[in-house]
Amino acid sequence: MTGTPEARRTRYRHLRRALRRLLAGAATGALVGLAVAQAAPPAAATTSSAVTVAGRGEFKDMRFTVDQTTHLTSQAVTVSWTGGTSTTLAGTLFDTDYVQIMQCWGDDDGTVPANPGPSRTQCQYGASPTTDRGSWPGNDYDDTRKVFYSADPTNYGQDDRYGAANPNAPGEVPFKSVDGTVITSGTQNNALFNHNTTNEVDFARTGADGTGKEYFEVQTANEAPHLGCGTPVSTNGVTRPRSCWLVIVPQGHLDLDGKPYADRSQVNAGSPVSSTNWKNRVAIPLHFNTVGTNCALGSDERATTGSELVADAMTSWQAALCPTGTVYGYTELGEPDTRSKLTADGSSGLGFTTRALGADDGTTAPSGTTAYAPVALSGAVIGFTIERRAKAGAPASIERLAGTKVESIDLTPRLVAKLLTESYRNSPWGAVLGGTAAGGYGWAKNNPAGLASDPEFIALNPEFAYLSVAETPSTDTDLLTALGHSDTARALWQWIMSDKEARQFLGGISDDWGMRVNPYYSTNADVNPTGIAFDPSHSDDYPKSDPWCTIPPGTGATDKQCMGDFHPYVDDMHAGALHTRRADTLWKSTWDSLANPPVFKSPGPQVVGSRFVITVTDAASAARYGLQTARLRNSAGKFVAPTTTSLTAAANSATGSPVAEVSPTTTTAKTAYPLAELVYAAVRPGSLDAAARKDYAALLRYTAGNGQVSGADPGLLPAGYAPLPTRFRTAADHTATALLHYTGPTTATGGGSTGNGAGGSTSGSETIGTGEGGVVVLPGGAGTGDGAATPAAASAVPSDSPSYDGGKAVETTAAGTTPADPASPLRYAVPVGAALGAVAGVGAPFAGGGRARLPLRVPLPGGRSMTVVPRLALPERLRRLLPPGRG
Repeated sequence: MTGTPEARRTRYRHLRRALRRLLAGAATGALVGLAVAQAAPPAAATTSSAVTVAGRGEFKDMRFTVDQTTHLTSQAVTVSWTGGTSTTLAGTLFDTDYVQIMQCWGDDDGTVPANPGPSRTQCQYGASPTTDRGSWPGNDYDDTRKVFYSADPTNYGQDDRYGAANPNAPGEVPFKSVDGTVITSGTQNNALFNHNTTNEVDFARTGADGTGKEYFEVQTANEAPHLGCGTPVSTNGVTRPRSCWLVIVPQGHLDLDGKPYADRSQVNAGSPVSSTNWKNRVAIPLHFNTVGTNCALGSDERATTGSELVADAMTSWQAALCPTGTVYGYTELGEPDTRSKLTADGSSGLGFTTRALGADDGTTAPSGTTAYAPVALSGAVIGFTIERRAKAGAPASIERLAGTKVESIDLTPRLVAKLLTESYRNSPWGAVLGGTAAGGYGWAKNNPAGLASDPEFIALNPEFAYLSVAETPSTDTDLLTALGHSDTARALWQWIMSDKEARQFLGGISDDWGMRVNPYYSTNADVNPTGIAFDPSHSDDYPKSDPWCTIPPGTGATDKQCMGDFHPYVDDMHAGALHTRRADTLWKSTWDSLANPPVFKSPGPQVVGSRFVITVTDAASAARYGLQTARLRNSAGKFVAPTTTSLTAAANSATGSPVAEVSPTTTTAKTAYPLAELVYAAVRPGSLDAAARKDYAALLRYTAGNGQVSGADPGLLPAGYAPLPTRFRTAADHTATALLHYTGPTTATGGGSTGNGAGGSTSGSETIGTGEGGVVVLPGGAGTGDGAATPAAASAVPSDSPSYDGGKAVETTAAGTTPADPASPLRYAVPVGAALGAVAGVGAPFAGGGRARLPLRVPLPGGRSMTVVPRLALPERLRRLLPPGRG
């Protein structure tokens, strides 16, 4: 090196400053890039399994699309079509140009090489009503398996194979089950499927623009064992879930000779499974997830229990976690009961809840440590199936939409309160007849018959002024609700009570149009006939308080029905969504006088074209079954639908300790959905052994990682959930670390296991600090991070390297990537940030920047800091060149 010693010292000083700026800039840029990457929600799996198939013959211009054809379970898929001709009716019967849809099993029958599909004998179809067909829109052939034999068919609906034994009477196309059972007669109401269980769509309209859409309920072997869809099948040593078919049969307006039907006043169409109609069928393969467990038999099982809000997510996650060697069982249980169970017995495993232990009235949190980890963000929704039936004299714009589904409605807290309190005139069925009210029911006389005729509802949803709705207990006078106690019911009542108009209505003040609350639900003891005020502020269920009972008018019955009969409960929110999709409210409204003894029976699903069912369900179940969902008014006065954006906005307002809850009173963002709910995993580590804590930590790490990637594949986050914001995922990861390194007091002899988990305690980790009440908390408390409350979670110092003891799923999550991760530009955030930071660091002197100080530290929550660039130590031979005090 040349030059004087002073010149060399100057060069080294400049070199050191440049290097220091370079490293500091790179580190800072990398951290910024990391923050950008972590602030973004997890990427969604974008692969689509939608399939579009063209029609043939008369229907060659039609295109049929099924929006999902892989990774199917019990759910709904959307079937849509274009290029058709508008549906026509003959009176009230479907006549021409409509679509029929069914599910089938079996291999390709080889009859249509260009569009492989199953045999018509292996399709679930033909289970239309056998009684009370007065309002049914079928002709007993187009909605059954009945056919007339003809060796040389000349008309649609004739068959060249079945019915030959008696050509003058209809025969039937047999149904063959996957187990070989064959039903040759009585197929309309057979031992395998009937009107109450079939998923067939007998009649789907094509609109004036040639398009149509229908939501089709896909059934697995659990719902339709005779189809066997999703059961494991081994072929050549390879086991896969059985695939099935979705078959569409379009009915047109031309006969076999290519000419229009001669008589348009009657229905000319025949059975879609007749040989003549079957030639026009369109088949689309359906690929199912395996029915049953994907985990190896004999594996240890860790018990998880609790909130239905997490049920669909857990079902998905379970499949991905099987390779870890641990089976995570899940049992649905109401959140209040889950908290009670976990409080009484911490060794019962992991519980899913939206509130902390001890949050319920009359309860206290257990002693010792309780750890909470956010795992899911979803919410309660008002789901519905409503079809338009125009009133006489309705505008042409409404007439053109007849039979189509209403996609959205707006609801206020007061409107939902009216439904839950059975306050519409026709809710206590028969209490008001011909303008005369039964004793004690004068309050109902001037109330609207149902939601659809309520002026408040029509003001928000104007098209209902032109729609005809049969306002009965099975339509718009109540909500289909689940039996039992739940945090969802509590959240719904809290939302109602956060609204002044709803509080006044429940207190006995009429709405602006004179409608009054059913007094049995009044919060005013002077109005309530029981003398006791209803207290929705502390309710976590859907009571049926009205004692009204009567013999339903017009039935000829000899037995009475009560409010629990008119408005039956469903088992859970999932069942509510399924029955709403089927348009079956479960009201047994038909009196069967010939039964022994005579009984009320269900008439089955509502008639196509005039269906109207509304339910309280969860967002995941609504998405699973393709329900439309209401926009609800939030505290900012805005009507908001349950979307990823609105759920996330609500979650960012969550407050409270030890767990942050979403409250309608504090959710003030205009874009926030008012019934969003955060689900937490709650664990009492002192009551679990080390093996159980390790397994539950693996579960939490997965839920905070790949479990927050949206998609239909097993292991991903199903539709109806919003990915957790970054701070919640971080909190869950901290809790997982805390469980893994827990060294606090323990009374464990096992813990949430049905296997042979080993006991013992974790060694080599520091003791976890606990907050008030023995709850593991994330340092920093509320108000940190991105401006909203930080959720409760555990704090612990993780080990220097990731722990992969949980198996491949945990290993890949800890590493930060998996082979299945979709490509995202965010993966370049850290290296690009580092590069830009390095450039900025070097260029700082030219921009007037000051000297970078080392070591470079960044602050962390709780007053801690982390060193990201250490102080540089120059070699001794270079330090000698520096001025005194600068080495």
